[in-house]
Amino acid sequence: MPKMGESITEGTIINWLVEEGDSFNEGDIILEVATDKVDNEVPAPASGKLTKILFQAKDVVPVGTVIATLEFSEKVATTNKEVASAASEDKKPSKTKKQTKKPKVVQQTQVATGAFSTANTNTFFSPLVIKIAKEHHISFEELARIPATGKDDRLRKSDIFQYIEEGRPYKYAQPITQDPTAYRIPQLNFDKGKGKIIEMDRMRQMIADHMVYSKHTSPHVTAYVEADLTNMVNWRNANKVAFQEKYGERLTFTPLFVEAVAKAVKDFPNINASVDGNSIIVKEDVNIGMATALPSGNLIVPVVKNADTKDLKTLASNVNELAGKARENKLAGDDIKGSTFTISNVGTFGSVMGTPIINQPEVAILALGIIKKRAEVIETEKGDEIAIRSMMYLSLSFDHRVVDGFLGGSFVRRVADYFEQFDINREI
Repeated sequence: MPKMGESITEGTIINWLVEEGDSFNEGDIILEVATDKVDNEVPAPASGKLTKILFQAKDVVPVGTVIATLEFSEKVATTNKEVASAASEDKKPSKTKKQTKKPKVVQQTQVATGAFSTANTNTFFSPLVIKIAKEHHISFEELARIPATGKDDRLRKSDIFQYIEEGRPYKYAQPITQDPTAYRIPQLNFDKGKGKIIEMDRMRQMIADHMVYSKHTSPHVTAYVEADLTNMVNWRNANKVAFQEKYGERLTFTPLFVEAVAKAVKDFPNINASVDGNSIIVKEDVNIGMATALPSGNLIVPVVKNADTKDLKTLASNVNELAGKARENKLAGDDIKGSTFTISNVGTFGSVMGTPIINQPEVAILALGIIKKRAEVIETEKGDEIAIRSMMYLSLSFDHRVVDGFLGGSFVRRVADYFEQFDINREI
């Protein structure tokens, strides 16, 4: 198991792209390994053959542990035993990727009438397969129709190349549906226009997959409230210089937001949860994730651990450290691990409000809009008056499988209450 980062101590095998007995060339991707929220492709250091797989997909393996044995074509046998073993292997028919089981070809009449169902139950495609599909303009729906010969019904590189050589017989096939009212994938030829083609980097592909998975998994509902942040804004403006002089830390709004959200989470612990089948796991720790933009434009979520137990000085220190690491692309695996509830400060980019996508496996995410001065009607001892106030919209997206409107609405209202009830006389 290769070491993927300084703080990484183990990796999870996602998929073997080469099976026992298969040959490979130098640079071919042998397997995919996941570490925290990052997937990694492991290339072959030289041409050869995979002789033994010691760990399977979904196994969690410590870094440095032998996970497979490879036989390189450049290897020089130094003992009689090795020579005999090599000779014995040479006599065996080499099982290359081109010698895999030939996919069953559907009859043309079947294609024309749409009488062809999805061929693969496993529709997780490796980055290599996706890359080949993009090069040949093959959609995900078409990929799902290609018979797969890999383990656990996984589509392999040889499968897709053979399919292309056969003339893509399932290109226009439609899945069989017993219910005439069921949704059928339309064959639409969109005019995508002409322009510069930019390939997604690995991280952007992961973000895209995660967002689609989240929307597919969780029925999203969004609740909105408005909060008056005048006291918080005035206190922060009056104390930010003194705070930095005293503690050596910049006082942004983020630690104040994290502090209030953590308090609200303690008031409504069921918002701090995840779903496991038919069970709800209510987390003991309150770890607040902060959606943060990287210099590349990609998004990552560093985590303030145990936010409910920390004072403002510590929260400011944690927030500044994580933000700095994000800007310098120095976030470690532990920095983005263990979030139980996420906030996204969309106001940073001038947005009034947002409808964020839930950061799985959490059940809710809070978007904080821009703080904007407006004329508002307020109640005073003299009656209703119009005053200039610093206002913000808060929007909470929640998983309606386990969070109902009462919990979602009550939680976001409580966060707004903590913002509005900020003590203007608070000591730093």
